[in-house]
Formats: sequence, C-alpha cells, structure tokens
Amino acid sequence: MATNVFRKKSIDQIQADAAAGFSDEAIVPGQPGEETVVTLRRSLGTFDLTMLGIAAIIGAGIFAMIGQASFKGGPGVVFLFIFAAIACGFAALCYAEFASKIPIAGSAYTYAYASFGELLAWIIGWDLLVEYAIGNIAVAISWSDYFTSLLAANGIHVPMSFTMDFLTAKRGFAAVNEAIAGGASLESLQAGCKAAEAAVSCAQVEAHQAWANATHIAGIPIIADIPALAIVFIITVLVYIGIRESKIASNIMVGVKLGIILLVIILGAFYVKTENWSPFLPNGFGGMMGGVAAVFFAYIGFDALSTTAEECKDPYRTLPRGMIYSLVICTVLYVVLALVLTGMVKYTELNVGDPLAFVFGPEGVNIPWVSGIIAVSAVVALATVLLVFQLGQPRLWMAMSRDGLLPKIFSSIHPKFRTPWFSTILTGIFVAVPALFMNLTEVTDLSVIGTLFAFTVVCAGVLVKDKEFAGQKRFVPYINSMFVAPVIFIGIWALILYYNHDATHTFFTDFAPTADDIKKGVTTATGVFFEKLPYFVFMIFSLIMTALCIIKRLSLIPVLGVMCCTYLMTELGWTNWFRFGIWLLFGLRIYRLYSFNHSRLNPDSTPILGVSTISVVPVLIDTILIGFLLMPWLRDQPWLSLDVINLLLGLVVGILLEFLTQRIQKIPPASTATA
Repeated sequence: MATNVFRKKSIDQIQADAAAGFSDEAIVPGQPGEETVVTLRRSLGTFDLTMLGIAAIIGAGIFAMIGQASFKGGPGVVFLFIFAAIACGFAALCYAEFASKIPIAGSAYTYAYASFGELLAWIIGWDLLVEYAIGNIAVAISWSDYFTSLLAANGIHVPMSFTMDFLTAKRGFAAVNEAIAGGASLESLQAGCKAAEAAVSCAQVEAHQAWANATHIAGIPIIADIPALAIVFIITVLVYIGIRESKIASNIMVGVKLGIILLVIILGAFYVKTENWSPFLPNGFGGMMGGVAAVFFAYIGFDALSTTAEECKDPYRTLPRGMIYSLVICTVLYVVLALVLTGMVKYTELNVGDPLAFVFGPEGVNIPWVSGIIAVSAVVALATVLLVFQLGQPRLWMAMSRDGLLPKIFSSIHPKFRTPWFSTILTGIFVAVPALFMNLTEVTDLSVIGTLFAFTVVCAGVLVKDKEFAGQKRFVPYINSMFVAPVIFIGIWALILYYNHDATHTFFTDFAPTADDIKKGVTTATGVFFEKLPYFVFMIFSLIMTALCIIKRLSLIPVLGVMCCTYLMTELGWTNWFRFGIWLLFGLRIYRLYSFNHSRLNPDSTPILGVSTISVVPVLIDTILIGFLLMPWLRDQPWLSLDVINLLLGLVVGILLEFLTQRIQKIPPASTATA
C-alpha cells in the first residue's frame, strides 16, 4: 500500500534501536557471548554545546555575508537580523523540544521519522545534505579566500589557478574575452574594473588571468581551489579522531573568535558616525528583504547541535540550553556589529568580501594592525564552522543507516576512536572534491532554502506530536493559537494595507516588468508572475494555517516557527525553489532505488507501493530530471528548455531505469504487483 511509505517509528522504538547499537558493524567481535556494543562517547556539556553552536553560527555570515546584507538593506539590516533570529528562535525551541524527547543522533531526520513517517524523513535527510555538506562547500571556499588573502598580505603569493574554482575562472575568462572582442584592451579593463559602470569586474579580470596562466593538460586548464581541499582534509582528520579532540579544538578557536569580534565592536564604536545611519532604510522594506539569504546564512548551524545528542552528558537538559544560549549570544553580536559597521562607513561601501577588515583598512578608518588581526580571526572562524558541520553530516548518515535507508557501513563505529568512521571519510570527500571546482554563489542560496525547509518540518513535527507530548514535561509551553493567530494575521495585513496601499495594489494587479525586474533578467509578464508566485503560495498557506489554528487549537510557538520560516523561503525567489525541487527529485529517485526496500520497517523486502505508484511516479521523476535538467546541459540548451526531444529521451530512460530497478530488487512487474 502506498500508505506504507508514511509508516512512523515511535519514540520508544527510536530510543531502543539506539540503545541496541547502531548496526551490525557497531559490535566489536570477541569470544562467543563476549561481544560488546560500541557507542559514541558522551563528553559534551552545556558549555561545550554552547561553544559548538557559536562555532557553527559565527563564521562566513559575520565575516563575509554581513557586508552584502548591509549593502542591500542599509543600517536597517539590523531589523532583518532580528527577524531572522526570531524565526530561528522559534525553530530552536522546536528542535529543543524534540531533542529533549528524542536525544538521538539524526536531527530533523529523526524528528520527521517520528512525526510524519519514512518518506518525509528520507526527504529531510536528503535535504539536510544541502545544509551540512553543500553549506560546508561554501564555507570551505570562503575559508580559502581569506587564507590566500592573508598569505598575500604577508608576501606569500599562491598562483591564482590553485586558489580559484573552475567555474569562476571559466566565466571570467569568457566575460573578459567578450569585452576584448568589443574593442577594449586587457590593460584598460584592468585599470577600470573598479568603476561603477565597468565592462567587467576586477574579480573577472583575475579569473581571466587564472585561466590564461594555468597549466594546460590536453588543452584543459588545471584550475582548482587547493586551499579549500586542504582545510577540509585537516578538519575531516580531526573529526575522524574523535569528538573529545574536536571539542577542545573548537572551544579554543571559539574563544579566540569571540575575543576578536568584541575587539572590533568596542574599537569600532569610537569611529561610528551617526550620519551614516541616515537614511536607516534607504532601499525600503524590499531592499532590506533582499539580503535575506545572506542574513539567514549567517544563522545556519545551531541545529547541527541536535546531531550530537548521543554524545551529550545529559541531552535532556544540556542540548536545549546549548542551542538557545548560542543563538541568543550570536544574535546580540550580529545586531551590534551591523550597527557598528554601518556607522563606521556608508552602507554603499560595504559590498565587499571582507567587510570587517575593510572598515579598518585604508578605505575605512585605516588601522592596519586591526585589519590584520581580523584576517587571522576569519581563518579561525571559518575553520570552526567547518568543524561543526563535518561533525553533523556523518551522524545524520549514521541515523539513516540505522533505519536501513542507507547501507550498514554508514553506521559503522570505529572501535578505537568511537566515531562513525566511514560516514566521516565520505563526508570529507563529498565536501572536498566539489570545493575544488564549484562557485560560492552556486551553493549559498541552495543551502539556505534547504535549511529553512528543515526548520519548517521540525516546527510542523511539534504540532503533529503535540498530543503525545501533552502528558510529558514540555520544553516549549503550549499556548493556544485559536485567537492569537487570527489577530496576528489580520494585524499584519492591516499594517501592510495602511502603510503600503499603493504598492500592495500594484503587486496584485500589475505584472509589467519594472527596472529592477529587468536587471534580474525578467523581461516578460510571465516572468514577473513566476517571481511573485512564491508570495501567492505563502498567502494561501497562511490562510490555511490560520484556519487550522482556529479549528485544531494548535500550539502558537511552532505555528509561528512554520510561518516565519516559510515566509523567508518566499523571499529566495522561484528559481531557487526550482533548483531545490530538482535536488529533492534526485533524492526521491535514490529512495526508490534502494531505501524503501531496505528499510528496517520493511524487513521482508516485499513491494510496498501499488501498481500506479511503482510505474508512474519514478518514471515521471526520471522524465523531469533527464528531460529538463540533464539533456539541456548535454546539448548546451537554456536551463528551462522544454524541448520535446528532451522529454521523450527522459521518458525512455525513465522507463528503462524503472524496469532495471524492479529486476534488481526482484520486485514483481508492475502488472502483477499488488496494490
């Protein structure tokens, strides 16, 4: 039956599985009857978890993304930091609720398994790859940028072909060559790259040089981000050795990082010019929300603490406290730092990759020794983020393997170091190899939307399990939303209509491209509609949630968590939704190929889906993936090509792949499968 894909694991069953050992490989062989179950070492207290949370949160966001967010939102970006913190706070409370009830490695994946069933649990597990692994690719690339800049400041110059990713170099080379073909010289492009109306940016000129000066083998330039590979390798070894060593290293690095940030805030406060705060919202509400991806990326990481539940001394108390404490500390630092930065220099000057060092450099208040210290601290900060995320991903795979959704080796525990050794190594490879070639902009937005999706599911999971939690001690208090939610919904719309009546009317009635739309490449009414589509979906969703609050009397805090996170997702645009959807489709295909037949809840490997589901859904997924995604790449066609040949090829390959899947798994043909 199709409903079997939504089968759930009870909280008691989840805890019993963990107590019995993660897998067959978690048992150390010995004499008959003398085997021992290897478990993770419990060594983390509240202080350690708080430090790990700070290590995860304060990193690329505060050292790089805060400049981009300030450039878009002006001094008023502090409101966006506060709003994002509130959304994360609601999510953190829901994570803490689950963590206190299910102190098991697996994070949102485990919580979804208990709340919604196996299929959504798999989707969340696959989605968290976006946050932990793909997000770590972005952090590794950022670390490489800061590290090479630090070396250059000390007279050590690494060839650009070994510090730049392949995609950036290729695109920069093409852009500069196009400008040269138009009559410009390379020298003039280099001299004028800093101008506002420059044909190419300075980064593109550097990319051109990296491509042109790279070593070529068989006509292919050898361009890779070697420092990114190196730092991932070092962090992976540290995580492989064990959580105790990782904990000590993380605590030391976090202490150094917090000291440097406080130095920047205290010293920078003396150079604040209040006139730089006027206007406070220069680009309006829309401009402020344009920095939502950069701001939220700065908060990613606190949820990774929930994956260490089986390594906490007292997870029922320490884990919730560590998550909340780290989030509060980081929010205060973000808001104060944003005010200091936008007060020291005009917000229009902060669109740089190293804003903290920039404001103390020659273009700012010109204090070189502070700028140098910041460069060193950025290298340390980003390393701590890598450490925490590299801790989280293997433990997520371990939880999925325990449930049979991944092979047993993913939950194998090293007998000496007592860490998930195979998952740790695989995570290192998964992060290190793409970091050699991928562009930072290709992964940041995907990481943010994946994280928000996981937050939404966890908050919704608390609503689903609310009755079960009613008889237990609750970390999140129950507040009846029956009357509060409608008041909030009506109040927000009243404020919007009162202060932005004309803009609201235009939003619903005018689909002509504006100047801002054209800058983003949206030139048709259809394109404008798709840009607005996420907002329309959110409005309908908010009406449904308000109705459920009245009918079901849902708990207010998780409801607010769901609403805040889904709204932030709408601000990321429909193109990111499309890419995220493609990623989830890949995950569903893997679930069909392996996971649902190997699940521990399906030990006899009998078919669990009916004829229509087995035949139609996987073939449809393959048609979309191959027809819309792979074939346009291979044929060098536009991203959203709807070419009929592509769809036909996708359909044929999908049917063949589904046929092979059924043969390999020894599932009866669709014509004989039982519904």
